[in-house]
Amino acid sequence: MSFSNPTLITFVIYIAAMVLIGFLAYRSTENLSDYILGGRSLGSFVTALSAGASDMSGWLLMGLPGALFVSGLSESWIATGLIIGAWLNWYFVAGRLRVHTEHNGNALTLPDYFSHRFEDNSRVLRVLSGLVILVFFTIYCASGVVAGARLFESTFGMSYETALWAGAAATIAYTFVGGFLAVSWTDTVQASLMIFALILTPIAVMLATGGIDPTLAAIEMKNSEAFNLFKGTSAIGIASLMAWGLGYFGQPHILARFMAVDSVKSIPNARRIGMIWMIACLVGAMAVGFFGIAYFAAHPEQAQPVIQNPERVFIELAKILFNPWVAGVLLSAILAAVMSTLSCQLLVCSSALTEDFYKPFFRPNASEKELVWVGRAMVFAVAVIAILLATNPNNRVLGLVSYAWAGFGAAFGPLVLFSVLWKGMTRNGALAGMLVGAVTVIVWKQFGWLGLYEIIPGFILSSIAIVVFSLIGPKPTKRMVVRFERADREHAAS
Repeated sequence: MSFSNPTLITFVIYIAAMVLIGFLAYRSTENLSDYILGGRSLGSFVTALSAGASDMSGWLLMGLPGALFVSGLSESWIATGLIIGAWLNWYFVAGRLRVHTEHNGNALTLPDYFSHRFEDNSRVLRVLSGLVILVFFTIYCASGVVAGARLFESTFGMSYETALWAGAAATIAYTFVGGFLAVSWTDTVQASLMIFALILTPIAVMLATGGIDPTLAAIEMKNSEAFNLFKGTSAIGIASLMAWGLGYFGQPHILARFMAVDSVKSIPNARRIGMIWMIACLVGAMAVGFFGIAYFAAHPEQAQPVIQNPERVFIELAKILFNPWVAGVLLSAILAAVMSTLSCQLLVCSSALTEDFYKPFFRPNASEKELVWVGRAMVFAVAVIAILLATNPNNRVLGLVSYAWAGFGAAFGPLVLFSVLWKGMTRNGALAGMLVGAVTVIVWKQFGWLGLYEIIPGFILSSIAIVVFSLIGPKPTKRMVVRFERADREHAAS
């Protein structure tokens, strides 16, 4: 690995810029609210791109192109489900959650919101939701570390063990220092880099294979089934891929962006920006993998790394087709995707440990400065655990992400939806829904019944549990109903 390597220089400049943004955000971080939610000051543009970048992890540039490269368009069902789910989340949850969190104790985290929304004086709801976040997000963080390590390993020839730490170090640095503002500002830069890479790369691949018609003809010749949307699928398989969209309602790192927006009036514009960005990125990522079939069919001598690991298709195409300086910028997009999601996950875990465990149970009178520094310490602690979990180089990004995504989607998705849409929901309903959703995902994952993605039974059973236990138990208090109606009116008037 030479320090005159253009790709390495590009990476170093990029990482230095992200860390600099972290230090700039440090100057605007005065209390725990600033560190966790940026003082609820995000505009629509930053909210949209930050939500998108925190959502689309290394999976966008590695897992998805790899799936299209191997199986063709039949893997596009997942993108369709994600687009539908993301739009529904923006439309039904974003504005309502922004208002409801403010009316319920100005909550900074989801466990804090649940605790105030359902007047849970026992703190059981806060503790259990905090534990769900820590368990599933630590797995999710590990997937980000794996993606970053694979990038450094394949780009610079590092050992996997060295690449683990190199890939995570910069993310830990700016998240540790700058908190939510650093994460959101860097997300905006990273989202811009990602869309640039995912528009430019498929165009370059297509040109390298002779244009759109020769490219499609080459794909047809290599694998005629690649165009078949239903190849190797079943009703259950398609439903499982589409069901990824259900996960959006329960992802704490995405919901945190909704909570941090400066005003509910900013949500419609943020929704438009966010959805345009998301659709462009998903189409670009699929095109990279799909057009890659044609390129490597024409250049089999260059195909060995992709045959060994299809998730490297974007990395290899960028290195082959572009000048090393441009390739460095494009490969930085993978680092951007990894860093943007990993930083959000680290911050949410830190927030849960600080706001939902440390402050209420150990130091209720802790100063704001102390809480910020505890939050920073928790960022580092969770990162180390995630790195240790990622030490197995045979991990697959998509497999790890799918488990964590389902866990949050089933445990928190129905809970968040019902909490902002139904004033009759109670604490018992919330507890039952969260536990049933989480346990269903864990059990279903182990047994793999019907080949059905575990988020579907988890989401359905969680929703049923919320309704049943809310109806058969104690009714919501008058204060809960009044707060709900006041928040609902504010949202309707926006």
